[in-house]
Amino acid sequence: MDTLFWTFWAVVALSIVSQSAITLLFTRVLATWRRVPLPDDQCPSATIVLCLRGGDPFLSECLTAVLNLDYPDYELLVIVDHPDDPAWLQVEQAVAEQGATNVRIQALKEPLTTCSLKCSSLLQAVDQLDESRKILAQLDADTIAHPSWLRELAAALADPCVGAATGNRWYMPERVSAATLVRYLWNAAAVVQMYSYRIAWGGAMAIKTSVLREASLPDRWSRAFCEDTMLMGVLRPLGLQVAFVPSLLMVNRETCDMYGFYRWCSRQLLTARLYHPYWGLVAFHGVYTTVLNVAATAWLAVALWGEQYSLAGGIAAGLAAYQLMNMTMLALLEASARRIAKDRGESVDWLGWRGALHTLWAIPLTQLIYAASLFSACFTRHVEWRGVTYHIGGPWQIKLLKYEPLQGESQSDARQNSL
Repeated sequence: MDTLFWTFWAVVALSIVSQSAITLLFTRVLATWRRVPLPDDQCPSATIVLCLRGGDPFLSECLTAVLNLDYPDYELLVIVDHPDDPAWLQVEQAVAEQGATNVRIQALKEPLTTCSLKCSSLLQAVDQLDESRKILAQLDADTIAHPSWLRELAAALADPCVGAATGNRWYMPERVSAATLVRYLWNAAAVVQMYSYRIAWGGAMAIKTSVLREASLPDRWSRAFCEDTMLMGVLRPLGLQVAFVPSLLMVNRETCDMYGFYRWCSRQLLTARLYHPYWGLVAFHGVYTTVLNVAATAWLAVALWGEQYSLAGGIAAGLAAYQLMNMTMLALLEASARRIAKDRGESVDWLGWRGALHTLWAIPLTQLIYAASLFSACFTRHVEWRGVTYHIGGPWQIKLLKYEPLQGESQSDARQNSL
């Protein structure tokens, strides 16, 4: 029993040291990053692609922001799933209100049955790229771009060793609930992993157009479920890397429910399983942390039942130390994210001390839902995403099974799976 006890403590100590080291490295990157403005004459011409299906809660804010970027030469290409889609009218209204002249709105002409609708939309955008456009950028409808958003992506791409530049999301929801807390906690850990493994995020991303052909990305996208997670593995053979831009930690204020988060989380992990070379490490981390917590909790219960109070105290101390590490690292990450958001003039007053206290029980709940999502991602063969059903036969064996354009109230059903 002594050997088992000290082995447990050794595992706890190793977990605390390793996870703290990775998180501290990431927070240091966030803290030491300095935005260097790219002069106008060094800003390559760019096309920004916004792929839409349904009216997202923050679509109007997204459109207003992207139409007012501080960038000398860019166009916005909006590809809407269908002319009757509710998002079409929102786009037209935003363009009219802003008086924008650098916008093209198109319907998705020929959705392929061998990839996701988003990939089909990106392929349509690539097919009509003007040779003068040196950067293909994209953002999601829940990304509220600050004025220098595109300029910061372009600055990262100025490095000849960089083929793609990316930011990431950070949740500061308008309403704190069990579901939004769990999503916030899971994402906070995921952001660190994505930085460590160079996993790109399509919500704030740019690619050199010359790299599109060199890496055969259109061909890959035509057979893929997602466009972003694969980039690290695709660019590495070309001697190029995915650069993370710390100032593009984008605040997301959407709410969600628990089932919606579970499906979203499962889909994020599925894309990692399908396309990222470090999927094994991602899966190992999920299994390892789950087994550690569940096994230790069960052991604690057995020790208490057997009135082995000294042993129970040691196990409880180990769990408490691990939990304290989680809380400390979360506080550092949140502080770093707030500094970046405040530097852009954005509100960061969302969690409060009560919300912070709720994270004590939300962390173990997050771990359980994470484990369930990981299990689902390992065996998923059918995915419903924004009301569209896909069969997943393998990374390049995607089949669109069920698709209907969104019209009016039908968008509410799709939103349940869009997060």
